[in-house]
Amino acid sequence: MRIPLLPGCLFVLLWAGRALAAEAARPNFLFIYTDDQRYDAMSVVQKELGEAGRFPWLNTPNHDRLAAGGIRFRNAFVVNSLCSPSRANFLTGRYSHLNGVANNHTPFPVDSVTWSTELRKAGYITGYFGKWHMGPQSGQRPGFDFSASFVGQGKYFDCPIEVNGKSTPSQGWVDDVTTDYASTFIRENMARPFAAVIGFKSSHGPWQPPGRRKDDLAGAVAKPPQNANAKPPYLQNSTEPAAPGDSDDAAAPKKNAARKQGNAGAVSGDRSAMQQNYFRTLLGVDDNLGKLLDLLDELKLTDNTVVVYSSDNGYYLGDHGLGDKRSAYDESLRIPFIVRYPKLAKAGTTRDEMVINIDLAPTFLDLAGVPIPPQMQGRSLRPLLAGEMTPDWRKAWFYEYFYERGYSIPTILAVRTDTHKIIKYPGHDDWTELFDLKADPYERRTSTTTPPRPTCASRWKASSRSSRRRSISRFRTTPTIRRRKRLLPRHPRPLPGLRPDPPRPTVTC
Repeated sequence: MRIPLLPGCLFVLLWAGRALAAEAARPNFLFIYTDDQRYDAMSVVQKELGEAGRFPWLNTPNHDRLAAGGIRFRNAFVVNSLCSPSRANFLTGRYSHLNGVANNHTPFPVDSVTWSTELRKAGYITGYFGKWHMGPQSGQRPGFDFSASFVGQGKYFDCPIEVNGKSTPSQGWVDDVTTDYASTFIRENMARPFAAVIGFKSSHGPWQPPGRRKDDLAGAVAKPPQNANAKPPYLQNSTEPAAPGDSDDAAAPKKNAARKQGNAGAVSGDRSAMQQNYFRTLLGVDDNLGKLLDLLDELKLTDNTVVVYSSDNGYYLGDHGLGDKRSAYDESLRIPFIVRYPKLAKAGTTRDEMVINIDLAPTFLDLAGVPIPPQMQGRSLRPLLAGEMTPDWRKAWFYEYFYERGYSIPTILAVRTDTHKIIKYPGHDDWTELFDLKADPYERRTSTTTPPRPTCASRWKASSRSSRRRSISRFRTTPTIRRRKRLLPRHPRPLPGLRPDPPRPTVTC
């Protein structure tokens, strides 16, 4: 009498099996990023640069291992070279003047649409570990199911960790602690699709490497930069560095103390020792990167996990006579960017197309089969990962940085193509810089020839002007922006607000 039930049971079992297979086929995501790591602060890049490499003694075997297993993008950049804004760019896929975070003092808007919020809706479990750094923001990280993070800059040793918002003591080097929390999350959620972010504190100053690395690189000295004397126009008559070498917070007391300690951008005496500690922290990161890659191998998750390694911005180590970042020269804008996804990306390859940090969000969603929200401005890297020819890939992109009180770097707008860069300083037309990047890759002299104007850049500028006018209207009427106006420079007209939400530009380059 029960035999007729068998076909129904078989159907249910078949349906469940297919559902489980589909679930297993969805990739996991592991986004690992550092703080202030230059694009060339990896031994794989130093080997590639040869005699032009400034740090030939650097050895990062696990960075190299990841690059050998995936695709290394050799022209990857940030659209705002500052910690908090760049982190918001990665999450939202949107420019700073649209996503609500344009400086280091603004909490991340809790109602933001991010790749994490969209993956959660699609059934992923998500976790955030380590450095968040969105102003003094505390509590569970918006858009994530689980977080084990710290407030602001935290500290390198025995840093209190907020586990889902509850302060918890920790012991040891903070990036080791972060790795342990993330590893536990991966182990506990390996049976379902997961997405995790690991934000290392390294290599942000003042640098304190782990004990196991404190004696490495003894005597190592970086080669002097070829553009050390090519100072930015806002410092032409100054002998003082643009910003302290070990701080990006605009709190005056801390900044002044850092300046007294010296600037990591120079190459001599104690400053050389500061640079050694910068790289020692990255050696500690390399150790933890190896642990994470080993964990994926152990759990047999390697083939189905998209691993992305990057940094929130570049960093000057004497380039243009500078430390810190913020301004629009390539050493500040350019970041490491490695993607490993064995199911799609050919191992050990490189791509030279220009990719930017707002591409991360649409890429994750595309690879997960999740619709990309229309407000995201980046482009999915899927075709590049698949090795496709992409003649319609971006030929130009836009850069923005907004002045912060206590720093000498003014508001900056720039457009970069694969051959040229123009840098504008609003209110100072005489400071405008134009570089021929093919003839002058170190940006030492302003070009006197006008480059062919890329159609995309021209259209982007026109669209951006329209978007900025809408932003300015918001800026005048939003109370939260008026409270933050003191962080912006005196200017002939108000800059775009920090929390506008006008329609996206009609052109994405």
